Amino acid sequence: MTWDPCNEQRVRSGHERMSHPDDILLLIEDDPGDTTLVRLALRHTRFGSFQIERAATLTAGIERLSKGGIGAVITDLSLPDSDGMETIDRLLAAASRVPILVLSGSDDQEIASQSLQHGAQDYFAKDKLDGDSLSRALRNMIDRKMAEDALFIEKERAQVTLNSIGDAVLCTDSSGNVTYLNRVAEKLTGWSWEEASGRPFANVLRLIDGVTRQPSQNPMDVAIVLDKTVDLSSNCILVRRDGSESAIEDSAAPIHDRDGRCTGAVIVFHDVTVARSIAQQMAHSAQHDFLTGLPNRMLLADRLTQAIALANRSHDKVAVLFLDLDGFKHVNDSLGHSLGDKLLKTVGDRLQAAVRKSDTVSRHGGDEFVILLSSIQQSEDSLNRVKDVISKVILPYSIDGHDLHLSVSIGISIYPDDSDSAEQLIQDADNAMYHAKEQGNNNYRFFREVMNVQAIRRQYLETGLHRALERHEFLLHYQPKVNLNSGQIVGVEALLRWRHPERGLIPPVEFIPLAESTGLITPIGRWVLREACMQAREWRRAGLPHIGMAVNISAVEFRDKDFLANLRSTLDEAGMNPVNLELELTESVLMRHVESTDLLLRELHAMGVRLTVDDFGTGYSSLSYLSRFPIGCLKIDRSFVQRINSEQNDDLIIRAVIGMGQSLNQRVVAEGVETQEQLAFLQLLGCDEGQGYYFSHPVPAQEITSLLEIALTRKN
Repeated sequence: MTWDPCNEQRVRSGHERMSHPDDILLLIEDDPGDTTLVRLALRHTRFGSFQIERAATLTAGIERLSKGGIGAVITDLSLPDSDGMETIDRLLAAASRVPILVLSGSDDQEIASQSLQHGAQDYFAKDKLDGDSLSRALRNMIDRKMAEDALFIEKERAQVTLNSIGDAVLCTDSSGNVTYLNRVAEKLTGWSWEEASGRPFANVLRLIDGVTRQPSQNPMDVAIVLDKTVDLSSNCILVRRDGSESAIEDSAAPIHDRDGRCTGAVIVFHDVTVARSIAQQMAHSAQHDFLTGLPNRMLLADRLTQAIALANRSHDKVAVLFLDLDGFKHVNDSLGHSLGDKLLKTVGDRLQAAVRKSDTVSRHGGDEFVILLSSIQQSEDSLNRVKDVISKVILPYSIDGHDLHLSVSIGISIYPDDSDSAEQLIQDADNAMYHAKEQGNNNYRFFREVMNVQAIRRQYLETGLHRALERHEFLLHYQPKVNLNSGQIVGVEALLRWRHPERGLIPPVEFIPLAESTGLITPIGRWVLREACMQAREWRRAGLPHIGMAVNISAVEFRDKDFLANLRSTLDEAGMNPVNLELELTESVLMRHVESTDLLLRELHAMGVRLTVDDFGTGYSSLSYLSRFPIGCLKIDRSFVQRINSEQNDDLIIRAVIGMGQSLNQRVVAEGVETQEQLAFLQLLGCDEGQGYYFSHPVPAQEITSLLEIALTRKN
């Protein structure tokens, strides 16, 4: 469309059309008559008017084309500086996107026809020019050129977009042959667009199932058959051209033409190898112990449930072993958590080596492990595994320069004999483990129903034990120690009692082991030490004779990192001379981790605190270490004293202990003295002190006060 220079009115056609710079026509014609002919033909037509610029030579025309803005070229093939097909070739070389219409003489029809093969869009004979026909041809050429340009831009934009997105895109025709890959798809498959084009989809995009390793169903075929978008199968793996693999996911969809017919399919996918790996790691972490890598409680419960279901179908049995490492807490507390962690890993490895591949070793928490033995025929079949486990656990451990030893207690429950519930089987094995522990190290017990009653009672006590300190339910009784020569009270032993609000006084034998297993023994032990030292201060302030105060120290307390600091602060608070405090430790405490024990004992001795070996003779002691440690007293266990004058030759043991104490310049105290005969025998052998019901039961502090007041009166 153009403007009339006379009245500046827009020339309109049958349908109004906005003017466009590309409506400018370049007429390359050296003949003025032909030029006028073209101008007149295009002046007024049903398809609008055109603005025409003329060039008399091809050279001038090409120069004008270089400036742009030309919608179409009308050219004569016979020009002063060009002739025939050369004209077309030079025009296309100068402006390949500008459409060309050829004007020819009536005798040049063959040449004009050849021009179409060289790239011209149309031709007209000069003697048959018709305004409407010429105008329509030009308009179609220009519109087609604009449409092609728009399509090119759109395709270019689509291509840039497809190459810019992070997903891979691959297209096929209705036969399943590849028609397109974007750059991401080229990178992921290893195929270039040019190499892949025309090849079957399965050759370019090899998909397999990551679990079965079998070829996956072609998602493009599925999308075409169902005529809808479909997701890739789970665990889909892409095998690249070089054989490497990537996990991929996303979807495939059919491609339709204007009539809705399916002409092919497109698959959009992306690499999820890293994401899937992270997801697998997270899933593994959720089901495995972070320290040992063994299955955790959640995975164990799942496998136990599956094992029960399988055993139910095959009429087999399932065994659950609940293991607790005896002595691990002492290693952890004395040598540090880092070494303790390494020890737990080693134990886990040994447990796995002791069972079948079909069995499951799980870390239940802390130093507890659970082993699932699937598909056993008889309950007794589990015993071989139990014995293998014990034999491997008790082997020495060498970690970070330390030679370590552990023992293990094992409880066993059986499906379906004991329960058909996975959770209850584990609980039953746990209960049985506690009974095995009571029998001593490296023992095992099968679950029995009566254990449930005992477990409930133990849980009842444990719940109360957690609140006993804050509710002030603990108290101390004191049992005198008597000089066997003078008969004078020379000291007392502080003995812990628990006054339960419902059950009354509970014997220490019931709750002390529970306090040790739950870790409550440390805060309870600190309370005992402080209470005993404060009571000694009260007696001292009352002017009563200064006597020794003996306090039992458990292994857990002794290995606690704050033990010495707490002891010093307690003595300072009570204003107590350390020489009046006597700490009683068992042989098993002293002989574990001898080097660190020796250092700690020497620090205590340097403070002035007196040290006693409690229950001497019931454990294992090396005489060389016993003479090396700064021990001031040996305490003969009551079991030997009770059998004085019996047929078990315990008299010889008592003689040996007293003689050894005298040779090492150590006091000897006999506990459990209940009869005159026992007292006389001990006096005869020269035993230094005695303690037992013969002299006094453990009594409250006020009764000891009365005894000390009587002794003071007699002395005065």
